[in-house]
Amino acid sequence: MPDSTTALTYAVRLRFVGRYLSQLALMLALLALVPLSVSLLFTEYDYSLRYALLIAGLLFAAAPGLRLPEPEQIQANEGIVIVSLVFLLTPLVMTFPLAASGLPFEDVLFEAVSAITTTGLSTTGTVEGLSRTFMFARAWMQWYGGLGIAVLSVALLMGPHAAARRLAEPTESENIATTARTQARQVLRVYLALTLTGTLLLWTVTGEPFSALLHMLATLSTGGFSTFDDSLAAMPLAGAWVVTGFSIVGAIPLLLYFHAVSGRPYELLRDPEVRALMLAILLISGLLGLSLHSHSAMPWGPALQQAAMLGVSAQTTTGFSTLPVGELDATSKLLIIVSMVIGGGSGSTAGGIKLLRLLVLLRLLQYFLRRSAMPPHAVTEPRLNGRLLRPIDVERVTLVLGLFAALSTLSWLLFLIYGYAPLDALFEVVSAMGTVGLSSGISRPDLEAPLKILLCLDMLLGRLEILALLVLLYPRTWIGKRAS
Repeated sequence: MPDSTTALTYAVRLRFVGRYLSQLALMLALLALVPLSVSLLFTEYDYSLRYALLIAGLLFAAAPGLRLPEPEQIQANEGIVIVSLVFLLTPLVMTFPLAASGLPFEDVLFEAVSAITTTGLSTTGTVEGLSRTFMFARAWMQWYGGLGIAVLSVALLMGPHAAARRLAEPTESENIATTARTQARQVLRVYLALTLTGTLLLWTVTGEPFSALLHMLATLSTGGFSTFDDSLAAMPLAGAWVVTGFSIVGAIPLLLYFHAVSGRPYELLRDPEVRALMLAILLISGLLGLSLHSHSAMPWGPALQQAAMLGVSAQTTTGFSTLPVGELDATSKLLIIVSMVIGGGSGSTAGGIKLLRLLVLLRLLQYFLRRSAMPPHAVTEPRLNGRLLRPIDVERVTLVLGLFAALSTLSWLLFLIYGYAPLDALFEVVSAMGTVGLSSGISRPDLEAPLKILLCLDMLLGRLEILALLVLLYPRTWIGKRAS
């Protein structure tokens, strides 16, 4: 006999999933117009033809689904499935235009996954010999991957239905303050304004408009793709500091900026994640500076400068570097690993487990210690920033942290089987799972194909925060009775 929970379980309704996937395919077609224009500008017509065919294919595929009915509400599993499928299918679709680079398929797929997940790991070996369209396309995918294709669609294409809310935040995070469409438009306005401001500032400092645009697209999305093989080390020092500063900007919850310019600047100043981010950056930068000075005999001035840039890159999960990360000492690598695991703020473009989950974990520890000193009949509840922590919040944090640790360990063991050094292998896996992009040197053209696919999976798991992909693979998501 089925239990009560089974009786209340509903599989996804395929017609509604098809409806919203079609709408998101339409958004992808519109987004592909930008690299198409760039390829025409630089007369790189191999890319132009492929992007034109891609846009036509997406429009053709979207047309039937747009005729399907649009529900006022969609189920939680439907929202998660739609967003998960978009992040799984988009890299596959985008391999077609990127294949004009002449790279092997597994490398093109790797670059596409790394771009859409805003990771920044690369197996190209060198980017300076690749076409400008290819470099722009990667940075552009990071930019809209960081904001989220679903958020763009809700802001520009979808109506103010409850269904849109499920797509904007399918895992029901605490960032929704208004209707989904209003919030998505606020986030988009902030994202555009910050991108334009950062690009103009970086252009002024470096004098290179194309490089400034691509670096800022990759910075605000905390993606980290650079137009230089040596990343920020090849950029003027003032430009590297601009990128570093805007990396911090991208790791702060984007809605806080809208609230700040709307007359509520105190929300930005008092937000616990913002304060935790600044504290984490100061701590990691200081410890990295000490490590670099101690282990590489680097003078204090250069050591602190390098540590600040590298510490910001790791903590914000941007992934730019100013020195060869693979040559760092073991202590520095371990510090960066811890920083990459934690990541930036929720509601930002940063990866990692997110500072909010770390704060919840610390508050639960504090709550446990406080309870141990209280009488049994005393009543107290765990709160964070004045908000009661519900059991579902605790469950979600515990699940994400446990799954992140378990899947990282499994991936790490597979790298060890292939004979890679333990610390370098762990560094690479955490960088992929945290969608960071700093590399110990393992991600390279001759990396074994199975490990390239494994890192692609890790990047997707990190971007979807694991639980969403598990919902996609859960049999009852697809099989069972469906709501009317």
